[in-house]
Amino acid sequence: MGTRWSQESSADEGQPTERNRQWAPARRVLLAVLTVSLLLGSSVLLVFIFRNCGPPPCDTPVCLDLLARYVASGNSSVDPCTDFFSLACGRATGDNNPFQDLAEENKSRLRRILETPGSWDPGSGEEKAFRFYSSCMDTQAIEDAGAGPLKQVIEELGGWRISGNWTSLDFNQTLKLLMSRYGHFPFFRAYLRPHPAPPHTPVIQIDQPEFDAPLKQEQEQKIYAQIVREYLTYLNQLGTLLGGDPLKVQQHAALSITITSQLFQLLRPLEQRQAQGNLFQTVTIGQLQEMAPAIDWLSCLQATFTPMSLSPSQPLVVHDLEYVKNMSHLVEELLLKNRDFLQSHMILGLVGTLSPALDSKFQEARRSLNEKLRELTERPPLPVYPRWMKCVEETGTYFEPTLAALFVREAFGSSTQSAAMELFTAVKEALITRLKRLSWMNEETQKEAKDRVTHLQVKIGAPEWALKPELAKQEYSDIQLGPNFLQSVLSCARSLRARIVQNFLKPFPQHRWQVSAWGVNAYYSISDHVVVFPAGLLQPPFFHPGYPRAVNFGAAGSIMAHKLLHVFYQFLLPGGCPSCDNNALQEASLCLERHYAAFPLPNRTTFNSSLTFLENAADVGGLSIAWQAYSKSLTRYRGETTLPNQDLSSQQLFFRSYAQMMCRKPSPQDSEDIHSPPSLRILGPLSHLPAFARYFHCPRGTVMNPSVHCQLW
Repeated sequence: MGTRWSQESSADEGQPTERNRQWAPARRVLLAVLTVSLLLGSSVLLVFIFRNCGPPPCDTPVCLDLLARYVASGNSSVDPCTDFFSLACGRATGDNNPFQDLAEENKSRLRRILETPGSWDPGSGEEKAFRFYSSCMDTQAIEDAGAGPLKQVIEELGGWRISGNWTSLDFNQTLKLLMSRYGHFPFFRAYLRPHPAPPHTPVIQIDQPEFDAPLKQEQEQKIYAQIVREYLTYLNQLGTLLGGDPLKVQQHAALSITITSQLFQLLRPLEQRQAQGNLFQTVTIGQLQEMAPAIDWLSCLQATFTPMSLSPSQPLVVHDLEYVKNMSHLVEELLLKNRDFLQSHMILGLVGTLSPALDSKFQEARRSLNEKLRELTERPPLPVYPRWMKCVEETGTYFEPTLAALFVREAFGSSTQSAAMELFTAVKEALITRLKRLSWMNEETQKEAKDRVTHLQVKIGAPEWALKPELAKQEYSDIQLGPNFLQSVLSCARSLRARIVQNFLKPFPQHRWQVSAWGVNAYYSISDHVVVFPAGLLQPPFFHPGYPRAVNFGAAGSIMAHKLLHVFYQFLLPGGCPSCDNNALQEASLCLERHYAAFPLPNRTTFNSSLTFLENAADVGGLSIAWQAYSKSLTRYRGETTLPNQDLSSQQLFFRSYAQMMCRKPSPQDSEDIHSPPSLRILGPLSHLPAFARYFHCPRGTVMNPSVHCQLW
């Protein structure tokens, strides 16, 4: 039966019937339709699988806000392989950059804190900070007081001939009052800083004065004369506002300008001092007294730096001894011929310094001067900031510990700090790994470099002392607010100077922060070998624990890596790394210079490649190290997300985040700027990294995928 059935079946198959022949074409069509349907269905299924297996979109409020920033500034129609700067920043508006925008957002947060009613202990730091801010915002009271508070200050200094009421005080007595009570230094600057040379112990330093007028050594005579005229007009306004006789005001203002010009001519450019190898000299107070006898150095410095105990044997650092000697000689001549005019010169300078605390007439005179001077020197006009922002800045200057604690409490909780430290650790590990691959470092140099990174301190968030509430009341016990805003400012300024001196005198193993907790500038301190990232920088749009990791590594991670590379700036300077392979290092450096020189620049934009080299190297290396850290994080952690509706992979989002951080409207470049123009800070590092071209599919030879990649970092 089996065999027969098989045979019959074979016979039927071998001899098709008429019916089978009729259905054969239909079967073939049906089979083709089924095959196509199966292929289409598989494709749809694969697309569905890949879409759902990729990073899910982050749709939290912080991510949606970041998305709105990207959409507002970017131009998605631009080819990423041709001009990634325009893709990320093509619709950027205004002169601010993201760092300035973030700084303003942080100040807005402080404003909300200072304007929120609270119950503070009388006399506490919080209570005084809130009262100071309120008095700064009370413009009506400031207008009502007018010039009265300033006239009182001038009377305390002995008056001046401009008002017809002048008591001829001893010159050094007036200078001592100006320095100690009002923080005004008309002929030189004196400040406490770490010694320029190791072991960097605190020392009083004497430096050239900072002139109100933007005078420069190499300035056209015509521009110089115009600046002098504008400044003379301003001084005349100040004297008139203080009730001076117009003829006397004009006479004294003219001589004040002459004195300023004479002092300015005594300055030596920094480049000249560097070439002569005498950036600073260490002398005692007694030695300085012999060299520059017009100033009573011991008396003036003792009053300024109380509670320090000074003596003639006290060492000082003088940054331009020749200037100080010549300044002393000029003062002696003026004391013999024009003592009363010298008094007016010192007071006019003080009035300019105090004008921000005075009524609108003084501030308008100052604003008009700044506007004209910037126009003469071809600089863009200064932005006009609202009153609240100026008051936040003033309050932050005098009550920094209190505001730091309030800001961190609201904007930088423990979870944010932990996430930031985790990010830094990942970046630091990536740098240590990369050091082993640098061809221009031998084994000895690599070990030294690794030791530098390993022993580097990191400070994230705010100084430890700013977060101790028990210090708040002690810090400001000497501040007396009122009876007018100027007196409040002067009391706060004296308190601040005293705190600075006291902090330098006490043993202080911790690093002294150079920025406020709400600031946006990270930095590396050579003397303390510490890198600092303030809480104000680690905020959206640069960092947030809820962001996709690609965003945090691309923005904040690149900043961290950039600052870490500052540790090795010395290696990149000529002769800075004797044990390195200097031929390989020089070749890599020249390669980087050629890499940046190949990019076209917007109209009217220039840059000094010799000035920007170190920062270019840190930009390129920082991005590369952050990318390495991010790539490693993808293998360690699950749950990466991306931004919705951007059609960006996680890797592409990393690069977009970096570029977004650098967005800025193109503008004429400052000739002394150590950073490249905004477009180059984006195009240079991104095109240097092969991974960018790989993830954006850029053909070889395009702007963002050059044929040569440098091997510096």
